[in-house]
Amino acid sequence: MNDIAQSIIKLKDEMADQRAFDNKDNYSNAISGELKEWRHNLINIYAQSITESLDTSYDHINKWGEQAVNLLIDLDLPLDIAIEEIRNYRDKIGKIISEEAEAQQLTYIEFYNVLSRFNSVVDRAVHWLSISYSKKYYSRIYAAESVALELSVPVIKVTDTIGILPLVGDIDTKRAHELMDKALIKGSELGLDHIILDLSGVPIIDTMVADRIFKVIDALGLSGIHAILTGIRPEIAQTMINLGINISTIPIYSSLHIAMKALQE
Repeated sequence: MNDIAQSIIKLKDEMADQRAFDNKDNYSNAISGELKEWRHNLINIYAQSITESLDTSYDHINKWGEQAVNLLIDLDLPLDIAIEEIRNYRDKIGKIISEEAEAQQLTYIEFYNVLSRFNSVVDRAVHWLSISYSKKYYSRIYAAESVALELSVPVIKVTDTIGILPLVGDIDTKRAHELMDKALIKGSELGLDHIILDLSGVPIIDTMVADRIFKVIDALGLSGIHAILTGIRPEIAQTMINLGINISTIPIYSSLHIAMKALQE
């Protein structure tokens, strides 16, 4: 078994240079260079799996997978490229195992055990890399969404006591929740007496959105901050009426400019 493992390691450089995607995806030499160590580590694990226990090989694969995922995402390489590489080495190393087994006259059972253990490690590599890549990728997406969500609900202080909260685009449940938190927290932090909620950039308001906006207004009132609505488009005004929303107690102006002028007067 040690001879088979050594035969694989001897061909490590040759296999690492025969990249599965060179002629298909036009990756730069710089990226190929950074991936070489990634390939070497994987081939070493494959070779060691011939003599090591499965648990030990799985542990090595898990550690390799975490490092590999960081590299793939940093290089902006898709998951299918990595999986193709893993499977490519399965074919090459499987051929080496077959040739060495014949040369050493291994029994059928011995050959089966070696090949089965190797294939199990390859399958674990594909499985673990897929899971790690998905977790890492979606964690980055979530972080980016969180930043975008925070930026999409800005409270802007325009005078010592007046702030503006301009809303643009659709308001879903998550953004509506952020609206509530941001309006209350920033309003108090900035020491505002008035916050103008400008709806001129909101294309549609449904029951959920309207309910959330008026809860924000009520919560602001309890915090000593007066809320004002501006920029309500005709179709949104009609929707509010159809929904039976009572807006008679809330100061409403057709534009932000008029609201600012009224407050300053």
